[in-house]
Amino acid sequence: MPVEPWLIVGLGNPGPEYAGNRHNVGVMVIEEIARRTGSTLKAHKAQALGASVRLPQPSGAPGGPAAIIARPTTYMNVSGGPVKSLMNFFKVPVEKLIVIHDELDIDFADVRLKKGGGEGGHNGLRSISSALGTKDYLRVRVGIGRPSGRQDVAGFVLKDFNATEKKELPFLIDDAADATQTLVDLGLADAQNKVHAR
Repeated sequence: MPVEPWLIVGLGNPGPEYAGNRHNVGVMVIEEIARRTGSTLKAHKAQALGASVRLPQPSGAPGGPAAIIARPTTYMNVSGGPVKSLMNFFKVPVEKLIVIHDELDIDFADVRLKKGGGEGGHNGLRSISSALGTKDYLRVRVGIGRPSGRQDVAGFVLKDFNATEKKELPFLIDDAADATQTLVDLGLADAQNKVHAR
């Protein structure tokens, strides 16, 4: 029996006007994983851009686990349809789905891993949970922090990172890509111990 690939999905909104938004940090991480694996995201009939890749081995050598890396080409709040279609197409079980997304409840520049639980008002996660009929998938939560004062949350996530954050952003994207690889390599509990200790 062939081993099922991992499906690693980064969430965001399509179009250049959203590309630098906080809400699109999941897509930024997928683009970094594509860069690391020397792959190009191409249109897939599941309303997504994706690539079939081999992740590095834990040693960093090439030829590690097979994975599909992807980003939906739909808007964030209807991410569930493309994710379910990709899972069906590539025969990926829910325990091998990893969703990378922005997280308001984590400080900017922190990365946390978890499986299941609530969606914290995140419409992309809500759509995926609804489409799959389960919340029990793996998540790489990329901290963007909460807006200060009375700033509207919806407006905050749809704005680009500020000048100070932009200086740190490449490190955050690197850390999130590393955390995703660690999750594949070690499994959730050991990956949490390693990533959350940083």
